[in-house]
Amino acid sequence: MTQRIAYQEMPKELWAGLTKIGAYLKTCDIDQQLLSLLYYRASQINGCTACLDMHAKESIHHGDTHQRLHGVIAWRETPYFTDKERAALAFTEALTNVNQQDIDDATFDALTEHFTTAEITTLTMAIATVNTYNRINKTFRPVPGNYKVGEYA
Repeated sequence: MTQRIAYQEMPKELWAGLTKIGAYLKTCDIDQQLLSLLYYRASQINGCTACLDMHAKESIHHGDTHQRLHGVIAWRETPYFTDKERAALAFTEALTNVNQQDIDDATFDALTEHFTTAEITTLTMAIATVNTYNRINKTFRPVPGNYKVGEYA
């Protein structure tokens, strides 16, 4: 695989907007381990190898385990995830696959049992943002495997 476009070639204003959202998400009230897990799951669905590399390493850094990361593709069938994580994973899948399904009331209502309205809006932006990065990376084709934790901090 050969990289097509480097991030440095993006218009600076676009990159600044994305990094500003990313900076907020790194300091928000939602647990970073959970966010990394959701980013990893969205990246699995989208088949973004660079993002999978990054979010696996970030997830481990934030305290997640290899077993949970390997099991997240089948999270409904494993005992590794809490009800709160399951609600967030279901929401991640629904929002990532929005062209295939709507965010139904059951999925949304499950979120409200574990997250505040502000946290749900942050989760929505976090999932939308990782989907944006997945699409950018599927187009730009950065070579995966070289990411270092905190590289884009």
